[in-house]
Amino acid sequence: MKFSSILLLLFALGLSAGFAQPYPPKIEPGPCNIKIEKGVIARCGYLVVPENRKRPGKALIKIPFIFVRKEGMDSVRNISLYTTGGPGYSTTLGISGITANSGFLKYGGFIAFDQRGTKKAIPSLDCPEIEEAIKRSYVENLSRDSLLLLAVKACRKKISAQGIDLSSYNTTESAADINDLKLALKIQSLTLVGLSYSGGLMLKVAKNHPEGIKALVLNSPLPGFVNYEEHGLINMNEALEQIFSNVLADSSKNERYKDLRNRFQEYFSKITGQRFTIRYLPKGKTDSLTIRYGKAELLDAIIDRIDNSRLRSVPFVMDEIIKGNHYGYITEILNGVFSGDPGLSLGMRYSVYCSEQIAYSNPALIALQEKILPWFAGYPFNNVNAAICDCWRVKAEEQEAKTPVYSTIPALISGGDADPWCRPFYNILIKRYLPNAQLLLIHNRAHGSGFGADAFDYLEEFMADPFRKLKSKSNNVTIQ
Repeated sequence: MKFSSILLLLFALGLSAGFAQPYPPKIEPGPCNIKIEKGVIARCGYLVVPENRKRPGKALIKIPFIFVRKEGMDSVRNISLYTTGGPGYSTTLGISGITANSGFLKYGGFIAFDQRGTKKAIPSLDCPEIEEAIKRSYVENLSRDSLLLLAVKACRKKISAQGIDLSSYNTTESAADINDLKLALKIQSLTLVGLSYSGGLMLKVAKNHPEGIKALVLNSPLPGFVNYEEHGLINMNEALEQIFSNVLADSSKNERYKDLRNRFQEYFSKITGQRFTIRYLPKGKTDSLTIRYGKAELLDAIIDRIDNSRLRSVPFVMDEIIKGNHYGYITEILNGVFSGDPGLSLGMRYSVYCSEQIAYSNPALIALQEKILPWFAGYPFNNVNAAICDCWRVKAEEQEAKTPVYSTIPALISGGDADPWCRPFYNILIKRYLPNAQLLLIHNRAHGSGFGADAFDYLEEFMADPFRKLKSKSNNVTIQ
């Protein structure tokens, strides 16, 4: 999934199964290196745990956390823990300071916790050679796929030479990391907050380590038990259908965007395999380049705009692209390619996706999406695929990882009807197995749909009493 930097911005918002614990999780104190407002107590450092809990004596890893609370707040009860999505993004990297009004602090103490293998963790599974290979493919007009796979092999060789066990970077281990942090900090009451991939991660914690978990707050969650690759194009098409429905419902747009659905489908079906050229000047350079691009970049320009701030602009952009006005939109896509994604550790992303998604996805079903949606034919909707995973070579997660999470822990789930990645279909599947869950479906919201709409904060009501039934305050919110 091509998740954007929204992942970082959302900060402002029985028995454990699987492992015995023949090791003590440890806290290594460290400087916070962020601005802490007066009245806020901060504790920063690393959780130190085995890389592979089945071999606890072999290698240790360090995972950063920031634990903040206001003066007078309990240090072990009513704590919220947030991990960002991805997989592969750093939670703490984008945090520059904490004020007394930051995010979940109004509900109690707050922990920002990284995923293992991400930017500030030790080790970090970074693969800068992959982004360089993609840039080179544009600059020299070479096969992107060939250069990419060579870079993946090179990164794997580099990381493996350090003795890192790539198969230990998965959701099961990350869930155990969260549990170990809870134990090491002696936390007795913890609310788990997850966005996108980390929504599935928090479900895994609830499944494997339910002790002391007070509630789940899941923002546009991706459940680990679905096979995303078999749905990726269908998900995007459903989001586009919401946009087309909005156009039909708005009489002021009917003339300009007349028959937009059919024009979009015909245009993108027709240009499959075609190549276009553009003159492009990378930032900081003096000589422009002749860049070749095609259907994939044009679809990126549309799909990447289906977010909570630019959703209304999508029909206009779609219409412009169909008319051949590509320049500004392709320039924007190339700016992203050449600037890279400094918050993402691709090696971590590969380990998780290859072991938990690609390993279980049916190639025939993945291909059938293109047959029924020919306007998406050939579109690489994810930056991980089977060819990459053949090079990355990690063990598949146990079959248990693909089973639903049954839990009585109360949960608040939020989904947007315009989300191109984590559709309401996923939200409903999650809720089905959680009898104490409540689902907010928010009209015209995309990924990271949040918990407020039309000036009402449903999260505040939920946090006050996670078992109390919520009631919709507007026509834009359906509560199940």
